[in-house]
Amino acid sequence: MLFSIIVPVYNRPQEVDELLASLCEQTVKDFEVVIVEDGSSEPCDAVCRRYAQQLDIQYLVKTNGGPSAARNYGAERAKGDYLLILDSDIIAPTTYIEEVVRELDCEPTDAFGGPDAAHPDFSPIQKAISYSMTSFLTTGGIRGGKKKMDKFYPRSFNLGVKREVFEALHGFDTSMRFGEDIDFSIRIFANGYKCRLFPEAWVYHKRRSTFRQFFKQVHNSGIARIHLYMKCPKSLKLVHLLPTVFTLGVLGLVTLSILGACLHIAWLTWAPLVCLLTYCAALFLDASIQSKSIRVGCLAVVAAFVQLMGYGTGFLRAVWHCLIRKETDFQAFRKNFYK
Repeated sequence: MLFSIIVPVYNRPQEVDELLASLCEQTVKDFEVVIVEDGSSEPCDAVCRRYAQQLDIQYLVKTNGGPSAARNYGAERAKGDYLLILDSDIIAPTTYIEEVVRELDCEPTDAFGGPDAAHPDFSPIQKAISYSMTSFLTTGGIRGGKKKMDKFYPRSFNLGVKREVFEALHGFDTSMRFGEDIDFSIRIFANGYKCRLFPEAWVYHKRRSTFRQFFKQVHNSGIARIHLYMKCPKSLKLVHLLPTVFTLGVLGLVTLSILGACLHIAWLTWAPLVCLLTYCAALFLDASIQSKSIRVGCLAVVAAFVQLMGYGTGFLRAVWHCLIRKETDFQAFRKNFYK
């Protein structure tokens, strides 16, 4: 067995159905699927049974402990030489495994990851959120890709690693509620292992279906960045401050505009708004062209502000609670993965 696809699941039977259906269509078949049910109240056992004749599936059940513990649990029971860590809301293109094999044959590596994209059947909001998370006009470059602002750190929605490397690193840190995949990537580099981007081994990633859910996700990511800093100070780079700078900048521009209106200073009222509107126009045009949809373009403007300001406010909250008030147990939203 060459590959073990490990998928932690928490109350997502429909998404697992879509993922397994896509894995049935892979052009390369040398893999097993390890589904780890992490204490779900809506299990996907019936879904897995439907695909048991088409795929080599292990369906495992454990008490709720979050995605890190679930991934480690699945890895301990997996058979593959390489572990492919996917989220449950993934749809894999038919050539996904084929592209991974091609990249490994071309240049072996210890760990790797791939980008993500929006499926044509995703809702307009999901497409807008996907745009905001992958566009170079937001912070898509930070996460890595063909255009990137920092070295590539694989994320757990699409991450591959040699079994022996995973074991040497003792898997994911189960003490971390969020940001555990970045921590894992940091430890890959810190221990001298090779890691690179497989640009064509991409997946469709659903992410969140509402802006409220999306805000919670990125807010947690902002908090996680400070937790990562506390664990590994060198992990914090200037690029990670961009969403916080954006957040403070937006608040500053709005404040200046209100001040200008109160003082009846026309240029001070309109200049900040022009700056914001120019950025919104760039987002709208780029997203509309990429998606070929004006509606998605409009929603992408909202998604970009939710993403940047959600992350920025989470970062600032964590600075206050963790670094200033020394509340080392400070956490935010947990409902997506934990009981």
